[in-house]
Amino acid sequence: MNRERAANSLLAVLPRKGYQLLLPRLERVTLKFGDVLYHPREAIQHVYFPIDSMVSLLSLVEGHLALEVGLVGHEGMLGVPLALGVMDSPVRALVQGSGTALRMTSAHFLNEVRHNRPLQRAVSRYAYDLMVQVTQTAACNRFHQVEARLARWLLMTRDRVRSNQFRLTQEMLGSMLGVLRVAVTKAAGTLQKRKLISYSRGEISILDSRALETAACLCYQIVKVVPAVTRA
Repeated sequence: MNRERAANSLLAVLPRKGYQLLLPRLERVTLKFGDVLYHPREAIQHVYFPIDSMVSLLSLVEGHLALEVGLVGHEGMLGVPLALGVMDSPVRALVQGSGTALRMTSAHFLNEVRHNRPLQRAVSRYAYDLMVQVTQTAACNRFHQVEARLARWLLMTRDRVRSNQFRLTQEMLGSMLGVLRVAVTKAAGTLQKRKLISYSRGEISILDSRALETAACLCYQIVKVVPAVTRA
């Protein structure tokens, strides 16, 4: 379990004693692509600390595509509203990258966050980071071009799965960016022609990370994952 602790950045910043208090309540689970962890306005039953999985936070608006407002990977957790005294989820939490996570029941988490001061601080810091990501993503989706937004999203995905190779379909990307498939096809084609990425049958490889960061809007620099050691 210590390996899992090191693999999740939020847990990694906890002192050993603070983590040991959580250990009996944590269980390792597998998250599969397409799993829905939370539904809007439904009670949160568990909190999740992703290890090598990735989860999208989606806002649902009647008559429109679901729009991604947040992305959670090894840097954080699912279930932040509980720490703020809110028992239900405002968004749909959809697994976009299969992998593992550490899970804890909501009841146990509420008890721990009340008495475990290091956990309180870590969760509060992450809640702020997530708020920044959500607000910046909303502004990005409103004002920036699809190509720059796609580059930003690919970099965010890379940071959270810790790999330059991952699977993302055009339908998924369209939903995440709030645009039609044809717009994703055009933007991905442009990035591929510039040899920044390779994209075939949903398999994406980032070929030139530095150039892709240049192609992305400045929003990426605001929402990029900060190494845990610098956040402690």
